[in-house]
Amino acid sequence: MTGADTKAYFEVETGEQITCLFNPAELALTRSNEWRSGSRPGRAVPTLEYAGATGGTLSFEIFFDTTATGDPATRYTGQLVALMDVDPTVPGSDESTGNVRPPTVVFHWGDLHSFRAVVSALDVRLVYFSATGVPLRARVQVTLRQYEQSDAFGPQNPTSGTPRPHAVHRVSRGETLDRIASQHYADPTAWRLIAEANDIDDPLSLRPGMLIAIPGRT
Repeated sequence: MTGADTKAYFEVETGEQITCLFNPAELALTRSNEWRSGSRPGRAVPTLEYAGATGGTLSFEIFFDTTATGDPATRYTGQLVALMDVDPTVPGSDESTGNVRPPTVVFHWGDLHSFRAVVSALDVRLVYFSATGVPLRARVQVTLRQYEQSDAFGPQNPTSGTPRPHAVHRVSRGETLDRIASQHYADPTAWRLIAEANDIDDPLSLRPGMLIAIPGRT
């Protein structure tokens, strides 16, 4: 799927990037739909009725080993724990009204990327210490919960979704697709190429802070 030297990382909504020291051994994706059935006296097994979908979850374990440097492993695990804290710098935050939340993240590994998600659960285990009590190894079980409608995983190779390997653009307040196309292609009429690559049906639906792929032009 990805090369051994390609490090997985978390792309944080606020612009930070948290790189894993070691790639996870496996990824577990879970999704579920809700189905309901009513109890009807005198009737056999009722027909199920679709009641909607629930967001997906992505679970995996990350291993940290800092025995080579002597740095505390908590230097890295603390970055993940902070993703569960409220961050007033995320787009749309207003501390005066209490409209604040932790940032969203996207998990990347090579050409693979997850849905936009929030860190819903962390299990941090410090498993090895120096003689002076410095934690040098840690295992972190991460659970990401889908934040909004999107593909479960992005393309697993650069040609399965966009014409060529693409760049990523973070939308600023007031930006439109034609302005973004003008910035990257010097051609505002190329906005449809960006819309198609990101499955954007409504070009007016861009939100400040969202990340969109900018496909290469042939």
